[in-house]
Amino acid sequence: MRHGEVHNPEGVLYGRRAGYHLSDLGRRMADRVAEHLAERDVTHVVASPLERAQETASPIAKTHGLDLATDERLIEAANVFEGKTFGVGDGALKKPANWKYLTNPFRPSWGEPYVEQVVRMMRALDAARDAARGHEAVCVSHQLPIWIVRSFVERRRLWHDPRKRECTLASLTTFTYRGDKIVSVGYSEPARDLVPAHLLAGAKPVKGGAKAFGA
Repeated sequence: MRHGEVHNPEGVLYGRRAGYHLSDLGRRMADRVAEHLAERDVTHVVASPLERAQETASPIAKTHGLDLATDERLIEAANVFEGKTFGVGDGALKKPANWKYLTNPFRPSWGEPYVEQVVRMMRALDAARDAARGHEAVCVSHQLPIWIVRSFVERRRLWHDPRKRECTLASLTTFTYRGDKIVSVGYSEPARDLVPAHLLAGAKPVKGGAKAFGA
């Protein structure tokens, strides 16, 4: 699961920075998904250590009477632009000193290599599978790591256009195992009606509209 909306009025790329919590809307998203999963056979709930992920996972764990586990491997991808505003024609990209970080979109040069994200996320998924073997687990993480591990499992290239990620706020990307092997991947948006239209998967950017950062 991707976490819910974050309170970020300054519009910075918050990445792995502490102190970024769910907004009121984000908490509603978390509650909605907890309701959606209430009848599922969930026996393990685990989240990234970042506040927004912990706060998203908490209602799910509470609904199922479970302790919330933490897995560092579910954390957001590292990014050199963390803590800065980020966009084409403004913020960090306007400064020539930062251009050196944009030389290789395939690795990528501005942050944690995609391959490293795949390795840690696969290990986190396998650990959750083992903790809930025969049942279901919920892992709360962040947009980029979720999309990268899904792309790997579905045998797509890892470098991509961020605007085309199918990983909306509070969405569920489901990996189904048969034994130790992933046999299918699903996607759903239980809180879709709560997500601002311009933040839905595949939506076109709105000039002057709000943005989502470090998700």
